[in-house]
Amino acid sequence: MTKSMYRYISDFWKKRNSPEFKELMRNRIIAWRREGALQRIERPTRIDRARALGYKAKQGYIVVRSRVRRGGRRKKRPVRGRKSRNLGVNKITPKKSIKLIAEERAARKYPNLEVLNSYWVGQDGRHKWFEIIMVDPQHPAIAKDHRTSWLSDFEYRGDKKYYIKRGNQRGRVFRGKTSSGKKMRGQRKKGIGTEKNRPSLRRHHRRGN
Repeated sequence: MTKSMYRYISDFWKKRNSPEFKELMRNRIIAWRREGALQRIERPTRIDRARALGYKAKQGYIVVRSRVRRGGRRKKRPVRGRKSRNLGVNKITPKKSIKLIAEERAARKYPNLEVLNSYWVGQDGRHKWFEIIMVDPQHPAIAKDHRTSWLSDFEYRGDKKYYIKRGNQRGRVFRGKTSSGKKMRGQRKKGIGTEKNRPSLRRHHRRGN
């Protein structure tokens, strides 16, 4: 059985311990370190992963490479004395994943775009790099396509443009509507043990009161 081009690319990215992959990533990361924390790129580095997550090589789509520092939060040691357990210096980690933080930073950089999805492309001892797929919800190519029209507030019937107030996808990355956000909120699980996760932990607590 013959493999597709995307299958060969996917297999290459799975073999991250191979000498070829390590050499390629070393050269790429050296170049990425010289770039800014948010860098718009012409085409995805991992075309197979980008296509699987909804990327299309047409108008209305852009890809942004985001660099985020690895590890937990950095805090200074307090000057005044206190108990050792109350120092609050080590093991301070946010509930958000580094991937979600990268998506939010890209969304703040491009406020007229919406985050569709993201994927990992590399890391070193200090940083992680992610590529974020972003969509322009006002672009006709996005509003006319039935696969992406749910992101837009407009609907095209023939050549006429109609305004339909959807609104539930505006600022979706800040409300935990992306894949990383749903994972943080526990939305990937169903059934026993997840009764309090929907629609959210905070909303479920208010219902109880």
